[in-house]
Amino acid sequence: MYSDKNPLHLTKVLKMNDNCSHCGLKYQIEPSFFYGAMYVSYGLNVAVGIAAFIISFVFFGASIGESFIAIVITLIVLFPFVLRLSRNLYINMFISYDPKAGQE
Repeated sequence: MYSDKNPLHLTKVLKMNDNCSHCGLKYQIEPSFFYGAMYVSYGLNVAVGIAAFIISFVFFGASIGESFIAIVITLIVLFPFVLRLSRNLYINMFISYDPKAGQE
């Protein structure tokens, strides 16, 4: 799906192939299709932020300020992974996986 498999190459984190190499599916279904993935990314980042807060504040007993710093660091570190996960989740909302596609 992605032209560079490593999400830590930040300059290429959003570079995608035009079509699936297995079944030929065109990923860019319509112009600006993946703009909707921003909403999925927002939800995932909120969930990650809440999880970072609970882990730092409840389990480690950090102060509010330290918890805020933990949230920011967690979101920065996980940014490329959440970005790609949100795109994958978004396209799977519209395209169903077919394991037999392209096996003709």
